[in-house]
Amino acid sequence: MYSDRLIIKTASDNTNMQENELKIMTPGPTQVADNVRKARSYITTNPDLDERFYDFYKETCDKISKLIHTRNNTYILGGEGILGLEAACASLTEPGDRVLVIDNGIFGKGFADFVSLYEGEPVLYTTDYHKPVNVNDLKEYLDKDSDFKYATLVHSDTPSGILNPVEELCPLLKSYGIMTVVDSVTGMFADELDVDKSQIDIVCGGSQKAISAPPGLTIVSVSDDAIDAMESRKVPIRSFYANLLTFKSYYKDKWFPYTMPISDIYGLRTAIDNIEADTNHLYRHKTIAVAVRKALVKAGLSLYLEEGFASSVTVFNVPEGLTDKEILDTMKEQYHVMIAGCFDILAGKVIRIGHMGNNANVEDVADTLDALTKTLESLGFDCKSNMKDVFMQELENL
Repeated sequence: MYSDRLIIKTASDNTNMQENELKIMTPGPTQVADNVRKARSYITTNPDLDERFYDFYKETCDKISKLIHTRNNTYILGGEGILGLEAACASLTEPGDRVLVIDNGIFGKGFADFVSLYEGEPVLYTTDYHKPVNVNDLKEYLDKDSDFKYATLVHSDTPSGILNPVEELCPLLKSYGIMTVVDSVTGMFADELDVDKSQIDIVCGGSQKAISAPPGLTIVSVSDDAIDAMESRKVPIRSFYANLLTFKSYYKDKWFPYTMPISDIYGLRTAIDNIEADTNHLYRHKTIAVAVRKALVKAGLSLYLEEGFASSVTVFNVPEGLTDKEILDTMKEQYHVMIAGCFDILAGKVIRIGHMGNNANVEDVADTLDALTKTLESLGFDCKSNMKDVFMQELENL
């Protein structure tokens, strides 16, 4: 049998799925555990005035800091994961600042928009979208030009499923005096993330990915170097809601910059407690991801990436002669499983299976692969094997 370390409650166990309800196997939002949903229904207090909530909020932030291996302060912001990315850029960028935008994926390139929005000068370092950023190539580039206030990069790119080695890239950038802003919205708690060892200045996560809470919250961990840079700005931060400095003294002053979405934070805390209790969550993610990719390839599908696979999502090319819409629609309408297409330059070209957080369990992934096999065969694609069977066999071998 596959290892007990892969066992986690399935959707039918922890979300009371009803007949014909969709099984959500997208790369975020992910399935939400029953105890997380119940926590969001707890009686609430006034989070602005009740000092007990400040303690609860700080305890939750401290738990997250411990789990991502950092002594830096962590904050929970009221807004979807994109808020953290913009807040990092808003808080660091001054007019005219040169910012290195490491671009090997759609979200990596997207940082340039935030830099420009706050009147910085984004400088794109663009590499192959099918591979992770190579640390030696980046060093060669920095030897020629390292005049940047900070650099942005993506830990795990959701559209492509790529995993960048932030544990190598960020210390390299730091050695040139360049601060780093890392998008780990998908990577956090699906792949290894050691913030202090990686010398990351600002790292951003989101509630709806591997954390498996509903969308609506951003997690941001901020280093002392980043705080110093914000406090030594020549011009004020040009935002209030996206100003990370407003959180600096929240606990001492017992004052939040805006009313915290208390029910969402109750749910997030329970989801974080679930992760803390699941000591094998990274092993489970990685093992399931490896087995999924092998199952797809043996069935005759081609993966989008060449190397550098994240444990959170598998991305495969739409087979010739088919469209993403007919595959996704059939999966949803006939088998009640929702997976995802993509957008931007990958629109219509790839399909994504999300196996992160509560989605990363054997039963739901096996059902998804079984439905995908039947869907493709019904649309005329000749699968060389049943993906569910191969997936289960690969787990036995791992």
